[in-house]
Amino acid sequence: QVQLVESGGGSVRAGGSLRLSCAASGYTYSCDCMGWFRQAPGKEREGVAILDNDGTPKYAESVKGRFTAWQDNGKNNLYLQMNSLKPEDTAMYYCAAVFSSPGGCEDPATISSHSDYRGPGTQVTVSS
Repeated sequence: QVQLVESGGGSVRAGGSLRLSCAASGYTYSCDCMGWFRQAPGKEREGVAILDNDGTPKYAESVKGRFTAWQDNGKNNLYLQMNSLKPEDTAMYYCAAVFSSPGGCEDPATISSHSDYRGPGTQVTVSS
């Protein structure tokens, strides 16, 4: 089992920054991929960032150049630094883990569509 708890959400103006954190426990070492996805009201989940076992991140096009994701060596903590935030970034953000990904951890959509574990989420609201 893997337990994930996010923190760091909040309300900011457009152009501002937030850093999300995810405290992970349990068998995180056995997960192929970890990362972040988001879901806005009335919209489908969107994979934001996915990291492989080496911590190499891949990003959705919508956040590339603005968001940075990383994890510590023990995969006990994940982070998402969000800069130049836009109103369209408003969503509930979830930390998630994929136990087994035969296709690897190249596509951020994997973390939104195939996650085996996820946290309760943290709300990010960006006003214009």
